Amino acid sequence: MSNYPPSAIPQRISVLKSAFKCAFPKTLPILAGFLFLGISYGVYMRVSGFSFLYPMLMALTIFGGSLEFVAVSLLLGAFAPLQTLVMTLIIQARHLFYGISMFEKYKGTGIKKPYLIFGMCDESFSINCSSEIPQNVDKGWFMFFVTLLNHFYWVLGATIGGILGSFISFNTDGLEFVMTALFVVIFLEQWLKEKKHYSSLIGVLCSAACLVIFGKSSFLIPTMIYIVLFLTFLKKPIEQDGGL
Repeated sequence: MSNYPPSAIPQRISVLKSAFKCAFPKTLPILAGFLFLGISYGVYMRVSGFSFLYPMLMALTIFGGSLEFVAVSLLLGAFAPLQTLVMTLIIQARHLFYGISMFEKYKGTGIKKPYLIFGMCDESFSINCSSEIPQNVDKGWFMFFVTLLNHFYWVLGATIGGILGSFISFNTDGLEFVMTALFVVIFLEQWLKEKKHYSSLIGVLCSAACLVIFGKSSFLIPTMIYIVLFLTFLKKPIEQDGGL
């Protein structure tokens, strides 16, 4: 049964419409990016031997682009639950900090809150944090529609890619490089935003050192651990020098 009397239903619909109309234009840039990356991911999954249902369901339930690309090699590799758990936590660890910073934003959102927490990605976090929401637009529903639309774009792209992958006949060797390209773009964007590049240089140097020491098949987790340790211990001096 609805909690709203019949007379309040039109007003409720109006609230939803205004929130959707305000949220949709802000997600259009994400639509373009997520469709391209999602299709690439779906095709990659399909040519790796998985049914289109895999990218569709993984996009729906995991909703972590970088992790989903990495998950392809994890699914194809040897059974290693501990390594998978650690890698997953490290790759997605940034969401812990996102979540902490959204405590106040998500306050009072009611039944929408669980989905807002589940569906938070880099792009939704950025929009919901930076957008100036008009006074006549419900804040909770605005953030809900931003999250829902971005989630939908990713699932749509992954599903289309998974279906198209069944009909692709050209050589798809190297398609997985799209993930490398994504991380390079993220790195370059972060580099351009920084006034000083301490954190970026720490990441590059740790990666290079661990690659030499541990080899290309085992360097990822040690690299992540060392980056976290260095940034934790050097956080104050870097902040004082304006490097973060």
